Parts: sequence; C-alpha cells; structure tokens
Amino acid sequence: MHPEAIPMEGDLHEAVSVFVQLRPRLFGIAYRVLGSAAEAEDVVQEVWLRWQRTDRTVVVSPAAFLSSATTRLAINVAQSARVRRETYIGPWLPEPIDTSNDPQAGAERAEALELALLLVLEKLPPTERAAYVLREAFDYSYPDIARILGLSPVNVRKIVSRARKHLTEDQRDSVDAVEHRRLLDAFVTAARHGDIASLEALLTSDAVSLSDGNGRRGAARVPVIGRARVANLSTAFPRFWPTVEVETVEANGRGGVVLYRDGRPATFMTVAATRRGIHQVMWVFSPDKIAALLRSRAGSRSGSGLREVAFSTV
Repeated sequence: MHPEAIPMEGDLHEAVSVFVQLRPRLFGIAYRVLGSAAEAEDVVQEVWLRWQRTDRTVVVSPAAFLSSATTRLAINVAQSARVRRETYIGPWLPEPIDTSNDPQAGAERAEALELALLLVLEKLPPTERAAYVLREAFDYSYPDIARILGLSPVNVRKIVSRARKHLTEDQRDSVDAVEHRRLLDAFVTAARHGDIASLEALLTSDAVSLSDGNGRRGAARVPVIGRARVANLSTAFPRFWPTVEVETVEANGRGGVVLYRDGRPATFMTVAATRRGIHQVMWVFSPDKIAALLRSRAGSRSGSGLREVAFSTV
C-alpha cells in the first residue's frame, strides 16, 4: 500500500484501538515539549490522521512509530511557537492542565510536568527539550531517543546532560504535593486577609511573581521580584480579594486555585516551593488558558478529559 493511501476500513478498528491505548503518552510528550494543551491536542490529532494514512502492515512497533511522529511534529510546532511567544505581552506561562485523574499525565514518571519546570524547559531549544522529556519523563533509552531525533546516542547524552544543567536547585528540590498544598493554602489565606507579615514568612528572599495576561488589564507586564514586593502585590492583586470565590484544583501534579469574580473564572494561581519556602508565584489571567483548564477538569469528571480524540477519518 502506498504510504499516503487510505487504509481499508477493515483494519481501522485495530488502528483506533492501538492509538487510544498510546494516546496518553503521545499527549504527554507533546504537552511537555510545547507547554500548551491546545497545541498538544492539535499535534495528537495530526498524528492520528497520519496514522490512518500509514501502511501499518510494515510498522514493526506502533509505539515507536507514533512516539517518533509526535515528537518530531511537536518540535516543529515549538519552533514556530517560539517566534509567536516573542510578541507575547508580559510573561508567558505554560497552559495548566488538570491532573486529578492522572498525576503523571501519561508519562512513566511525572517529571517535567510542574508549571515552574515547564517554564524552565521553554528556554531550551526544542530538540534539547524533547530529548530531556523523552529521557526523564518517559524513560526512553538513549539509542531510542537518537532514532527519534535523527542524532547519535552520544549527542543525545550530551543534549540531555546539558538540559539537566539548566535546571536550578529549586526545581530539583521541590517540596512534595502535600507540603505544596499546605504552603499554597497558607499563601491564599494570608493574601485574602492582607497579612503581609505572614506572606513574607512564606516567601524566599528572591521570590518572583509572574503574571500571564498577554496585555490584559491588571496583569503585571514584568516579573515582580523580592519578598516584600511580591507580598505587597499579592494582597492587592487581584484587587477583588474581598469578594472573590476560591476553588481548589489540581494542575500539573500540584495544587492550584481558580479565582472567581461574579461567578466567572477570572484567574488561576499556583506556586512553586522548596524547603526554603515559596520562590515563585504564578498568576494566569489568559481567558483561553483558564477555559482550557476548566474544560480538562470537566472532562476528567466524565472520564474522558484530555484522552478524548475526534476520530475523524480521511
């Protein structure tokens, strides 16, 4: 069969079965490389369309084939996304995803899933980022990663090693989920009550606050740095603390909150912390990113979530 020929309907059921089984891994790879659930979903959908058009009788390992296709396509998308994000107004933060039903988001391990770590990986070249993700989160061997990326195993080892060095001690020394939730709850309580002293006690001296709003009113367009400045900003930002409703969520394997104003979701907030305290506060004001998180939560409750795919045939 020609690679671009449409397969007979007789084996489409098997193709769907294989793809559904592997889909969590494919989404997990694409999401970690891109930091965007929407872009990752687009990548997975494109891989599904390519899988339909492939002569599957000559595919020795569907898992290897689909993982390779997903990784390469995600790298291509990341290269163009980097250009788009250069025009983003203010800090850009990864799009949070609901992980209440899958704390590892389809990976062998939960590595490279926390928002703070994804933000660090965003600074790496896409190929370097992909190599790190495949190795650390999905436990691919160096020879397998080399085949996917079209590089030598020696080069892949160097790339992964270089990526690891970009990770700061804060990322390597993150608190566990229980302690993270305790610190987040304490932060929200102190911020709502305007308790500057308690906030400063929770923050590290070099704490930074990042606001993702792409120019939206009320979102700081530059990082706010320093314990005192972050504490003061957090009591007045958002300015509707006295009337805001707080909903606790789990996003990217860690606790977070969605803040509602007048019954409408307005802000997502979470923190990054080590034993030294909270060193990063992240605010997402982008309506699209908040809506995507809430959709993924609704999907998780219904049992589909980010696993659902539109199985259109070509």
